[in-house]
Amino acid sequence: MSREPATARRRTTSRPLSPYEVLRNEVTDGIKTARLDPEVDPEGVHHFVRGAIESWQTVARQGLDGKELLARPDEMAERILRYVLEYGPLTGPLNDPGVEEIFIEGDDIFFIDGGGYMRGVSEVTTAEENLAVVRRLLQDSGREVTEREPMVQARVLGGTVRMGVVIPPIADKLSVTIRKYTMRNETLSLLVGRDSMDQRVAELLWAAVRSGLGILVCGRPGAGKTTLLNALLRAVPPTMVVRCVEEIRELSAPVMAGSYYQTRPSGADGDVAAEVSLRDLVKTCLGMRPDLLVVGEVRGAEAFELVRAGNAGCGVIATVHANNPYDALSALRDTAIMAGDNVAPAQVQSTFQRMFHLVVFVDREELAFDDQGGAPIRRQVMEVAALMPNAAGEDFLLQPLFVRDRIGEPLRWSEAYPSDAAMARLDATLKRHDSSTAELLRGNPANVVALADLPPETGLSPRPGRRPFRRNPYPAPIVPVSLSTEPGPSNR
Repeated sequence: MSREPATARRRTTSRPLSPYEVLRNEVTDGIKTARLDPEVDPEGVHHFVRGAIESWQTVARQGLDGKELLARPDEMAERILRYVLEYGPLTGPLNDPGVEEIFIEGDDIFFIDGGGYMRGVSEVTTAEENLAVVRRLLQDSGREVTEREPMVQARVLGGTVRMGVVIPPIADKLSVTIRKYTMRNETLSLLVGRDSMDQRVAELLWAAVRSGLGILVCGRPGAGKTTLLNALLRAVPPTMVVRCVEEIRELSAPVMAGSYYQTRPSGADGDVAAEVSLRDLVKTCLGMRPDLLVVGEVRGAEAFELVRAGNAGCGVIATVHANNPYDALSALRDTAIMAGDNVAPAQVQSTFQRMFHLVVFVDREELAFDDQGGAPIRRQVMEVAALMPNAAGEDFLLQPLFVRDRIGEPLRWSEAYPSDAAMARLDATLKRHDSSTAELLRGNPANVVALADLPPETGLSPRPGRRPFRRNPYPAPIVPVSLSTEPGPSNR
């Protein structure tokens, strides 16, 4: 395993190094000199660290070199071993299955725990140590963060973690966001069980996906857009050819016919020809006969290519950052107009009006610092709106179907219906299950298609007496983050 050069670990400030920093630097330099590979010979590293601690204590007892006697040498050894063999102060949060996101801001490390509270690590850390650990995480991704390339996004730890890194001079200090994929088998029925939505909304979305309707999912960061998108993908029939494009892959739902694609940045040597943008991927996938094009997080020139997708007639499901359905459509339209050459705003407006049939807005509870545990933060569908025909064509015309006044309150049906065109396609799908859009929205228990009676991955359950659905033969694997069997104790 390669390690950062010694010069990268030296502090540029004048403050004295702590005993941990001195020992850490001595150990990493000594391991390199002794040509010990931590991955191949971890036991040899253990012996080396224990020897370094004993040598430190011996010199300190003799009062030499200004070294202070370590009060807890065993904890110091464990902390250094975590740095050398694992990921230092990040080891605990990365191993904890309840931690969703980790933030590094200079010397400080925070994380969101399973209760939805923001907490800090117990160890005293430095920006230099944190940057060294971040660079180690990036090694397997083939990416490197340097002054020449100060902004990096990558999937690390076998694709189970997404990491974004910004360093000076772009940022005033090291700034890192690490997002763990804590939920890998999302289904609509599972989201119903978690109170993210009610059964009527789940069945409406299931029918919309099966009918090939265009769906736009919006919300702020961390609201659950990717989780919902994964659940929608699991409702896709196996006969659909699905093309999923993302900047960094986060979607994990299996598709029987289709593939996942992710962008590639320019080469480390500045080779722009090596770059593959999200716009390139959308353009390429449109030539690969998609029945459904899925775009994770539209925020750039790829929005213009969605106009082509709308004209091509394939179904589209996409996510965008926005605070409500109208803002989501407006942001998508404006981004597409800016990305196109001499494109008529009215044409973009008209295409998106025809292409998308439903807009789903999701939100989450606010985070808080707290020393007391609590229930996990709730992520819920706040609104489902339908796009309606607009004869004037001047702006998007949205009809709310379901609305939740605030998180924790129930979704209310507005007693409105989707457009006639969307209703016709939904009814054609629901008719095969002895239901209709009107019955589904009204929540008629005698006719509504039930989700609770079926295994999560299969979608809707049939009415009594009808042939059961075939179970999905390609369940998604659960890929846990596992760095070690048992993280070491904290070392203050």
